[in-house]
Amino acid sequence: MVGAGVLGLPHAMSQLGWGPGVTLLILSWIITLYTLWQMVEMHEMVPGKRFDRYHELGQHAFGEKLGLYIVVPQQLIVEVGGGIVYMVTGGASLKKFHDTVCPSCKKIKLSFFIMIFASAQFVLSHLPSFNSISGVSLVAAVMSFCYSTIAWTASVHKGVQENVQYSKKAKNTTELVFNFFNALGTVAFAYAGHSVVLEIQATIPSTPEKPSKVSMWRGVIVAYIIVALCYWPVAIIGYWIFGNEVNDNILISLEKPSWLIAMANLFVGFHVIGSYQVFTMPVFDMIESVLVKKMNFKPSSLLRFAVRNVYVAFTMFIAITIPFFGGLLGFFGGFAVTPTTYFLPCIIWLKIHKPKRFSLSWCTNWICIILGLCIIILAPIGALRSIILDAKTYKFYS
Repeated sequence: MVGAGVLGLPHAMSQLGWGPGVTLLILSWIITLYTLWQMVEMHEMVPGKRFDRYHELGQHAFGEKLGLYIVVPQQLIVEVGGGIVYMVTGGASLKKFHDTVCPSCKKIKLSFFIMIFASAQFVLSHLPSFNSISGVSLVAAVMSFCYSTIAWTASVHKGVQENVQYSKKAKNTTELVFNFFNALGTVAFAYAGHSVVLEIQATIPSTPEKPSKVSMWRGVIVAYIIVALCYWPVAIIGYWIFGNEVNDNILISLEKPSWLIAMANLFVGFHVIGSYQVFTMPVFDMIESVLVKKMNFKPSSLLRFAVRNVYVAFTMFIAITIPFFGGLLGFFGGFAVTPTTYFLPCIIWLKIHKPKRFSLSWCTNWICIILGLCIIILAPIGALRSIILDAKTYKFYS
């Protein structure tokens, strides 16, 4: 659950302000926990059948064809977008590690560090399944907790900056509004995880006496407690220390103690190596299934080798082309993560369970749907503006 999006939360706070920022952090935690509970419950709602893929749940709710058209594009955008963001994050973290450890060394361009990060993915992408990356995922989980803790403890150690400002940095009302929109997407991206939750639950054994949802829900509770322990201190303390001057990646704002900041960036690198695989495994499964079942390709090691290498190369190319961490978080958070995380589970729940109109369940789901629709409409607008502004001063493929 804990992703690299946590690093952008202090910057999102600086664009939202104290009141809206803290409110959105807590509200997003509650809403996404609720929608995740719905997905865990719906995994085995039909006796003797398990919905092991998000699109299978969509097909059950909306029909064979419509379910695919509604769910698959959204899920793909989340997973591909997550892969691209993690490519940028991994490269930026390795660059920061290099520059911190060896400040006198010749500067190496970000593009090359993204390529270095991608080289690990070319190898790991040939592991056969989710269970094969359980060790990588464990390391990633430990790393995410470590670098989140370092981010806020190092901020506390640094102390509140002289002349710190908590007022909005925007020069005019238009910029203020667009920055606010972008921040909505950044917060949404931090809570990404629903797009692969059913695939993860599918790996848990299930019996009538002990259905998989029991173990899965325990895992979700533990995950969300860790999410709160990681996200909230980083967001609130990072903003408190740096104010509106905080970088779109909190670890870039921190400089000392250099050994600790270098270690934190290395932890981020290790973490996103695992996170990239968690987001990418379902994409491999989807692409290979379409090639074999729809396009009559023969399943073989060569097909697998080609598909996975081409996909990793594609995400690497996009990451090198637009390595704008803040803008990408806002765009993919609003456009991609919000539907699958904030309101699609609610729509499916209403469609399948049909709760009584104006009951608690009915009202709760409609509130989540309305809030989610606001984010999906507004966040990409602010994020695209941010990307365009960054692109004006960026030399592509530098």
